[in-house]
Amino acid sequence: MLLPASDLPAELLHQDESIDDWKGSGTVLLVDDEAEVRRIGAEMLQSLGFTPITANDGQEALRIYQKVANIALVILDLTMPVMDGIQCYTELHRLDPDVRVIMSSGYSEQEVAQKFTGQGPSGFLLKPYTLSALRDVIRAFC
Repeated sequence: MLLPASDLPAELLHQDESIDDWKGSGTVLLVDDEAEVRRIGAEMLQSLGFTPITANDGQEALRIYQKVANIALVILDLTMPVMDGIQCYTELHRLDPDVRVIMSSGYSEQEVAQKFTGQGPSGFLLKPYTLSALRDVIRAFC
């Protein structure tokens, strides 16, 4: 037996969810220690028009950032082994003071902001994130 989730007709229930066909471009470095997050995140980035490159920790991200020209944006997980997101963010800023970083975490934005002294990341993405949340935070900085 299937029960409706709402008394509203389907067309009214989904009225807020407008189709947004915004597309970005450029290379995005996605850094996360979880393989599934990297895989799904890369697919989302591709669907938004970006060329994703992935790294599984902060050290690998720094190596990639130094080798690959014109990385438009870095999406950086906060909690990772080897080199965490805060350490990686600091090192990325030393390499390129203009680097644009979106911090990604399961912690709230306020909790993450407290971990930064001085200038923090360009944006924040709460995990787990949806395609629309990813699109919205990237669009705000591109």
